[in-house]
This record gives sequence, C-alpha cells and structure tokens, in this order.
Amino acid sequence: MNVIGWKTLVAKESRRFMKVPGQTILNPVINTALYFVVFGYALGGYLRELDGVPYIRFIIPGLIMQSIIQNSLLNTASSLFVSKLQGTIIDLLLAPLTAFEVVSAYVVAALARALSVAVLVWLVASAFTSFHVAHPLYALAFALGVGVVFALGGMVVAIASNNFEQLNLIPAFVITPLTFLGGVFYSPHALPRPWSTLTRANPILYMVVGLRYGLIGHSDTNPNLGLAIVVGTAVILGATVYAMLHS
Repeated sequence: MNVIGWKTLVAKESRRFMKVPGQTILNPVINTALYFVVFGYALGGYLRELDGVPYIRFIIPGLIMQSIIQNSLLNTASSLFVSKLQGTIIDLLLAPLTAFEVVSAYVVAALARALSVAVLVWLVASAFTSFHVAHPLYALAFALGVGVVFALGGMVVAIASNNFEQLNLIPAFVITPLTFLGGVFYSPHALPRPWSTLTRANPILYMVVGLRYGLIGHSDTNPNLGLAIVVGTAVILGATVYAMLHS
C-alpha cells in the first residue's frame, strides 16, 4: 500500500472542507439545531412522549443520523465532481494510488466531516436532555457504517454525473425524501396501514432506528438487522465504486 500517497490524499480532502468550516461544519450544526428547537420544543409541547420516550429526546438520534447522511454524501460527491469539472481528476488517476487507496481516502475524509458535525449536534442536543448513551458500541457502529455507506454513494453519484443537475438529482429526489420518511421525527407505529408497512421498506429507517437504539436504548426494529443492511449496502456500493474507478 502507498501509505504516503494515501495519507496525502486524506489530508488534502480533509483540508478541503476545513478551509470553509462555516459552510461545512457550522452551517449543518445550526440547521440541525433549528430542527431540534422547532420540532423538539414547539411540537414537543403538544406531543410529550412517543413510545414512552420524551419526544425531544426521541428525535435527537434521527437528527444526528440526518447530519451524517447529508455530510458524508456531500463531501465525496462535491469533491470528486469538482475534480472532474476542473480536470484535476487526471492528477488523481495518474498518481501511484490504487482504486482501493483512492476510495478509502475519500471515505475517511468524509467520515471526518460527518462525525465532526454529528458529535457537535449530539453535544448541543444533549445539553438540553442527557449525555447518557445506552449502547455506545451500537451507536458508534451505526454512525461509522452509515457514514461509509453514503460516502461511497456520493462517489457513485459524482462519477456517474456529467453536470450539476445530475449531481443533485439523487440527493434531492431520493436521499432527502427517504431520510425524512425514515423515522427521524416519528415512529413507524404511529402511521396507519399501509403507510407503516411501506415505511419499513425504507432502508434509512433501520439506520435511524439503529442509532436511536445505540443512543437512547429504544428500537422499533431489530438493531442487528439494521447493521446487516448497513454492511450489505456498504459492500455493494464499495464494489461499485471500485469497479468504476478501476475502469
């Protein structure tokens, strides 16, 4: 493995988002905090509990997962696509780096951004509720796993896109709706049939519920099923990105 080249690419991608921390770190934290205030306090005043959990605490894991999904996806998608647009992708392809080294470096940098935002969101939200974490290993596994999944997904979108409209198509019309319909603000038990059944076909639901189990100990589904979905999706997307870059 080209360790020096890999570390250099990780540093380059990390410095890229750290040069504009207001846009890449602070802005997502503020937006998520606004969701927390509006839904947690405004709506929480009427809906005090959901499945026996205080509503304001119930939505925290969903908001954290939403920030992980958005930031890991955007970090790889924007970086790789801009490299294509500016022509600097040639420098990367000619560098003595294998496809695996390129993919893993982009994923590590995306995780650094996504987890930085997630930790800040958790600190802000927990200051109003509790810093207790019910199952730390599950929380860490879902945070890392989902970050990897959507970092890989961002690379697939960037490689397949030829313009900004195509780049924004999947995040805007697929990822965002699935995230909002993935149990961030509600429990699938709260929906009537057939909507509760359709919600369970959404893979993001199992990611949100898995992190919720890790942070507050509440789960509407088996968290191990969620981990299996995360690992399986990561393997499929990883193989796809590797094949795209290798060719």
